[in-house]
Amino acid sequence: MDSTNKVGLKREIGVLGLAANTLNRTIGAGIFVLPALVANILGGASILAYLLCGLLMMTIMLCFSEIGSQITTTGGAYAYIHSAFGPFAGFIANSMFWFVGVLADAAVANAMVDMLTIQFQVLSNPIYRGIFFFIIFGGFAFINVLGVKHGDNVVKINTLIKLIPLTILIVAGFLGTSTENLRWDSIPSLEKLGEASLLLFFAFAGGEASLNVSGEVKNPKRVVPLGVLSGMAAVVLIYILIQTISQGVLGADLALQKEAPLAAVANKVLGEFGSTLIIAGAAFSMFAALSGSILSYPRVIFAGANKGWMPAFIAKIHPKFATPYWAIIVYALFDFIFSISGGFKELAIIASASLLSIYMGVVLATIKLRLKNKATKTDSFKLPGGIIIPVFAAIAIFWFLSHLAQKEFIALGLFLLVLSIIYFLINTFGKNKNQGSSI
Repeated sequence: MDSTNKVGLKREIGVLGLAANTLNRTIGAGIFVLPALVANILGGASILAYLLCGLLMMTIMLCFSEIGSQITTTGGAYAYIHSAFGPFAGFIANSMFWFVGVLADAAVANAMVDMLTIQFQVLSNPIYRGIFFFIIFGGFAFINVLGVKHGDNVVKINTLIKLIPLTILIVAGFLGTSTENLRWDSIPSLEKLGEASLLLFFAFAGGEASLNVSGEVKNPKRVVPLGVLSGMAAVVLIYILIQTISQGVLGADLALQKEAPLAAVANKVLGEFGSTLIIAGAAFSMFAALSGSILSYPRVIFAGANKGWMPAFIAKIHPKFATPYWAIIVYALFDFIFSISGGFKELAIIASASLLSIYMGVVLATIKLRLKNKATKTDSFKLPGGIIIPVFAAIAIFWFLSHLAQKEFIALGLFLLVLSIIYFLINTFGKNKNQGSSI
């Protein structure tokens, strides 16, 4: 089997790499604060929200697995939507996807530096803060330009390291758990369960970005479903274990530890060393998540450039390393600019609605392609039960969308309007240019 695809990228990523990136992109900063936030809503019954949200996310990831095993080009969610609904929907999904990635990276990078500033006061200086961002994003960009295998290996190593403090905490936490603290006082209302599940949904999100490198995945018909589903299953398990030991160790006090609940758990079961370990682990977890972003999201920009939606130079492949080097550099530059500017905070309001819209697009694309190809035999991964799981996933996403604030819908509408105008201008300019060149 040829190790390259038709655009010149090398297929180097296997099941372990895809699973690691799925887990790495999902387990970031959120896991270190979520236990207290969920406990504040549901108390001892917090585990119900994890089970519900984990089930809903698995149905969505099942859709990603089916369509991702069939459409194996670079771009992930964007490529699936483009294939099913055409170039306009593809442009909207492409632009939303990488832009939301930049916003998320800027938020994570600033949270990481804020945490490090406690120990390294020099990072409170904007100049040194900017230099730090430049080193982080520039370093990850350099590694990924050298080859997708290098970027993939960095993600694997970072994922392993970020799991070490969490694993230590889980083991120690179970030894220090009181079964009395795990008892439920009452069954939560559907309203409370929905509130907690919406909060958790965005903590579980992010793993889909691992599929942006589909054009560089070995044997995608096998690797995509195995990698994505095993990675997401590990995420759900880790979140459930962390919530269980947090509740078991701290009990009712968990809801009061809103700043750093896991550090409080670690301090109780491991002493001062434990809280230091968790704080360091939280900072490294964010660092690792950024390494996954620089591996994944540039491929979306690269795919857009191949369609003529970005400057042509961004679609270039490095002649020696077979990587989309300009796309990597441009994306890292966007990350750097938004991180030092802080302007992402005003734009972050569009992130949640945009991500849900992309999820809905992928699920609907799965349904459309399943109905279109139902008579076609294929060796790619197929969900059992026809379109039952995708329809269930669509209902779940609609339910999450219904819980968003009005300002988020307004922001999404304005964002879509701006993107539509840009698409119209690109199309018009492109047609006029082509007509002019043919004369």
